[in-house]
Amino acid sequence: MTRIDAWTWAVRLFRTRSQAAEACRAGHVKINGASVKPAQPVVVGDRVGVVGDTSGRPGTLARIVRLEERTSVLRRTADDTDPYERVVVANADRLLIVTALADPPPRAGLVERTLVAAFVGGVTPVLCLTKTDLADAEEFTAQFRDLDVEIVQCGVHDPLGPVEEIVHNRVTALVGHSGVGKSTLVNRLVPDADRATGSVSGVGKGRHTSSQSVALPLPDGGWIIDTPGIRSFGLAHVSPDQVIEAFDDLRDVVADCPRGCTHMGPPADPECALDTLTGTSARRVTAVRQLLAALRTNHDWES
Repeated sequence: MTRIDAWTWAVRLFRTRSQAAEACRAGHVKINGASVKPAQPVVVGDRVGVVGDTSGRPGTLARIVRLEERTSVLRRTADDTDPYERVVVANADRLLIVTALADPPPRAGLVERTLVAAFVGGVTPVLCLTKTDLADAEEFTAQFRDLDVEIVQCGVHDPLGPVEEIVHNRVTALVGHSGVGKSTLVNRLVPDADRATGSVSGVGKGRHTSSQSVALPLPDGGWIIDTPGIRSFGLAHVSPDQVIEAFDDLRDVVADCPRGCTHMGPPADPECALDTLTGTSARRVTAVRQLLAALRTNHDWES
């Protein structure tokens, strides 16, 4: 699934990356072999089965009859009290969290929340820094080092090679505030994408330039999914235990935590088993607790 327009979906056929077709969703589709009326929406990145006219000629319309099981899902809610989960993208291998070092200034809270959503959703996150000529990256990136998150610099004056290596033959989604250079990066990776770019408003907030998610084929293999700029990242659907589960060296240890432990350590959780860890794992505990703190506050993540 490469694009959604009102009640139709644009699909790219696997038999050729260059052939596309428009499709509508049938009343019932097959999910895990069972024919059901789907409660979940079809989103960009979904792998679907279609029947009917797949020629892509004007005026033709195929039907979506099967939704393949998703390998990863990036979800968010409008805020931390909203029970409705919105699927941002499905089946992404990598998530580039595009963050400007200045203009607009980086917001650690939004990065932390996006990292949480990526870890819980089974997507490997990469912190992608733009506008690297305006500020030094060290102070901002130091807080994420112990999470083992890959960090690349991709400002307009930085070589594109490291990013191209990450996205090659993978499905890679991009998320970030409006105005951080997300669409500019897409245009560098896919020269004929022609994604609209914009400036930053006078109050330091980016203007929306991408209004919908769209998947674009990379020239040398793989896909880039450009998403609209976000101004909030709610995590009402995420629990502390789900965050811990994403880290192999922490997962087994929390089995020894007392009932009701929130894994934040003293004074809230004086008997948290995570505090028995040492070395690299102990440093990771500190970093993960920063992520858990982001679940408990909306400070510095809305813009």
